[in-house]
Amino acid sequence: MKLKFTKMHGAGNDFVVIDAINQQIDFTTAQWKALADRRFGVGADQLLVVEKSTNPSCDFRYRIFNNDGGEVEQCGNGARAFAKFVAEKGLTERRSIAVETMSGIIAPRLEEDGSVTVDMGAPVFDPALVPFDTEGLEGRPEGNDTLWPLVLELAGEKETVLVSVLSMGNPHAVQVVPDADTAPVELTGPLIEHHAHFPKRVNAGFMQLVSRRHVRLRVFERGAGETLACGTGACAAVVAGIRRGLLDSPVRVDARGGELSIAWAGEGEPVYLTGPAVTVFEGEITV
Repeated sequence: MKLKFTKMHGAGNDFVVIDAINQQIDFTTAQWKALADRRFGVGADQLLVVEKSTNPSCDFRYRIFNNDGGEVEQCGNGARAFAKFVAEKGLTERRSIAVETMSGIIAPRLEEDGSVTVDMGAPVFDPALVPFDTEGLEGRPEGNDTLWPLVLELAGEKETVLVSVLSMGNPHAVQVVPDADTAPVELTGPLIEHHAHFPKRVNAGFMQLVSRRHVRLRVFERGAGETLACGTGACAAVVAGIRRGLLDSPVRVDARGGELSIAWAGEGEPVYLTGPAVTVFEGEITV
């Protein structure tokens, strides 16, 4: 079949966005993976699908597939692209929309300056809900947070890293590093992603503190590898930093692909993610 698509990005985190309201989509995992391939397909970190909502209180349903073909619960940068896409395609006239996702309802809003703010919902800290298996681990309190030790095996030697564990609709493990540029993202990111204590794998965040309102961040994403930006990863990193007493809201997050802004008022409150959403090109491909 011929598939119409739009290529977009949010701070360098790139997407293939597909209107599944006006065209029928029923792809296998292999087809999603092929579409995301940067040599033989369009190429993307994630593929975003716009559908009619099954929830009467929502405007749309939002589905996300990583470039390994697997469907995942949430993508913050993708949510901004999603909001820009439905507005540009005339699928809605509203500047604020309610969107159904696998992990719950989110609320993107188009700002006057062209950026998009997304109400990402409240973070989840209960290890069982992340999910994170704490059996055999002893957490270390820091501020209002708990740091968990993860043992990683590197070249036959064991190394322990301390991480904050939380969910932003998807699981995250965040560690503070001295320098984001030299952080061993490619080396330890896969080990953290597939660590036995995370039954559904995890996104590994490497956060450098610049000031109390400014961080630099790299994220090794579950099912996608390191991306130029990760919206939920930025939210998780800032929330972890605030809980540890290291940061004050709002926080500027410098990712390799651009700048994001995260605001969080504290326990039980939603996290607000603001950043760019850019359309790169439109196309059609035979799948």
